[in-house]
Amino acid sequence: MLTIARSRDLDRVFRQGRSVSAPELVLYMLRRPRGRSRVAFCVSKKMGGAVVRNRLRRRMREVYRLNCSKLDVECDLILLARTATAKTPFALLETRFLTLARQVGAIRPENQTS
Repeated sequence: MLTIARSRDLDRVFRQGRSVSAPELVLYMLRRPRGRSRVAFCVSKKMGGAVVRNRLRRRMREVYRLNCSKLDVECDLILLARTATAKTPFALLETRFLTLARQVGAIRPENQTS
């Protein structure tokens, strides 16, 4: 899993990418001309202390890890947590992620039917 580390890359995805949202998550996606998929997980300090924010990041990272094989290999993704993320069951979080990824066009065509 490659991460988006540079601030300017994150800004580009926020400015130029497509976004879709659910009560628990916001997903930003920007197609890349070449290369592997990269991902970033963002949790605001308003969500709580470091322990809470890290727990939310771990949950989002696991959702991504379990479903990354279904995603397009040439896009940058940013998963942004909302306040409802902390109380959402993992299975629902995973369902929301796949729904958002489908809406934004990040799911590979062969995985669209399932």
